[in-house]
Amino acid sequence: MQKPFYVKILLFATLLLGINAFAQEKDQASGDEQESLKSEIKEFIGHHLLDSHDFTLFTIDEENNEHVSFPLPVILWDNGVKVFMSSKFDHGQSVAEVDGEYYALYHGKIVKTDAEGTINYDNEEHATNVKPLDFSITKNVVFIILVSLIMIFMFGRMAKSYKGTMMPKGMGRFLEPIILYIRDDIAIPNIGQKHYRRYMGYLLTVFFFIWIINLLGLSPLGVNVTNNIAVTLCLAFVTFLITTFTANKNYWKHIFWMPDVPVFMKVVLAPIELLGTFIKPFSLMIRLYANITAGHLILMSILGMMFIFKNWMGSSLSFALASALSFLELLVAALQAYIFTMLSALYFGSAVEEHDDH
Repeated sequence: MQKPFYVKILLFATLLLGINAFAQEKDQASGDEQESLKSEIKEFIGHHLLDSHDFTLFTIDEENNEHVSFPLPVILWDNGVKVFMSSKFDHGQSVAEVDGEYYALYHGKIVKTDAEGTINYDNEEHATNVKPLDFSITKNVVFIILVSLIMIFMFGRMAKSYKGTMMPKGMGRFLEPIILYIRDDIAIPNIGQKHYRRYMGYLLTVFFFIWIINLLGLSPLGVNVTNNIAVTLCLAFVTFLITTFTANKNYWKHIFWMPDVPVFMKVVLAPIELLGTFIKPFSLMIRLYANITAGHLILMSILGMMFIFKNWMGSSLSFALASALSFLELLVAALQAYIFTMLSALYFGSAVEEHDDH
């Protein structure tokens, strides 16, 4: 028996509503999956940029906590020295028991806890567990030591290559033009012919240290030393100490009691000039930290877009853009070393400049 026309319309409308509901449910599921993937990528980028107490090469199974890694020494001061290997934390999944005390990893930091790994929070959801003094050999510390050894090897080989000849051999041929450039285009113009030799050792050290450590940060090893603000703080602080303790009387005179300036202006400008002595190293610290961190964030975010697009066009464009940006980061690695060295030389030059007060 043939169905009436209105029954056919009703059945067709029901079918359309069912298809629409299924499509919406599928879109919602796809949207939830997309948001979950974005959160996972953000978490991975944040983890990649942080220092850690172990060295993880790659992850086999995140759910089962299977990683290819090796532990590093943990050194704590908590009513005495506590030394153990980071493998006790099992990548943050376990509580480490040492001499009757319990320690856990919380967002990359070691905190005291109980056998169950309880984390206590205040009203603002901040952890209130006690943090012992941490002198651990972390991933960043390992690579700082490694770069130091590389530099000792490089310059040691260079020094040996000059024995019995004025022409360097081997590694010396690569390093000599860079050293001469730092001397002739950075140190002498900014510090002066008379005083530049006093600062050459530091300028060469800081240039090659920042350059090599930045290049390692672009490798698949996942080491980002200069995006740790504690490292850039120490580098800037050394520049501040050298500037302060090698400055001559003219430097301090032009800060506290500038010649040929009215007394009222001297009183007003002295605090500003004194504040400037601290702002200069602060700018060194922030410039190096911010540029390196921003570069890594952008590069890894673009790589993460390959997993979000899930099509050949979007993934190919993301890969091409990430490759181009990687070559640009190679330039930034050297540029940041140059800028830090140049500004340090400029500050040293202002500290030893001999002014003419007339």
